[in-house]
Amino acid sequence: MIELQHQWVEVEGLRIHLLCAGAAAETILLLHGGGIDSAWLSWQPIIPTISENYRVLAPDLPGYGESARPDISYTMAFYVDFVAALLEVLRLERVTLVGVSMGGGIAIGLTLAHPERVRRLVPVDSYGLQRQAPAHRWSYWLVHLEGLNRLTWGLMARSRSLVRLSLQQIFHDPRKVDAALVEAVFEEVRKPHAGRAFRSFQRHEVLKAGLRTVYLERLGEIRAPTLFIHGEHDPLVPLAAAREAHQRLPGSRLAVLPHCGHWPQREDPTTFSQILRGFLAET
Repeated sequence: MIELQHQWVEVEGLRIHLLCAGAAAETILLLHGGGIDSAWLSWQPIIPTISENYRVLAPDLPGYGESARPDISYTMAFYVDFVAALLEVLRLERVTLVGVSMGGGIAIGLTLAHPERVRRLVPVDSYGLQRQAPAHRWSYWLVHLEGLNRLTWGLMARSRSLVRLSLQQIFHDPRKVDAALVEAVFEEVRKPHAGRAFRSFQRHEVLKAGLRTVYLERLGEIRAPTLFIHGEHDPLVPLAAAREAHQRLPGSRLAVLPHCGHWPQREDPTTFSQILRGFLAET
């Protein structure tokens, strides 16, 4: 079993935590999502398998996990620039980017901004592929009513039951939400300033008419081999968005995980790892 290690680096004055495994020459960079997330929460189930053949790095993005949580404006542009700076600090010329949800949007954004740095691209149930959020009008008001938004986070920090309910909304099979995952997420939501980065990100991204970041029109610019992975029953990013993205990027691949929701790498890590390893080996 390959040992999971912890690494700390400084990126543009911010102390950043990474999970690391494997010692191969080629690097896979895993980017977690928004909300209540971290490198460990999103990627721990698949890192041991992927790191058998690749060096795997999974950073806690600023505002998440064990990384710094500055009181700043968190935007897509900020995160794209941050990952570019992280590659410089780690002296990585080219990497394969795998990103889930918000992390997928960051991965696509970095590929468009710095194509020379990206060997392969794997957006997973990715942000940036849909024009509106689910129930967009309600989502807009929820995001921009700061008091209600803070109250929601505060209630979750006091209740494992609410954490479990929240997780069950993004899993297709609620039975996959076990006690260990609930406890890990509960610990994350109780950390200082939990949710601040995501609330800032949402306020910037969720506009009255739609979402600010929509990459669909630019996907044809991407030249890196690309695999879209998507849960068949994702309630947050509908499968139709991934199908359209796949159609708009000639040569791309689309893998749909049946019986999965928004977190397929957590809901079915075995199948997810097989699909990802196959793509990495073939390209």
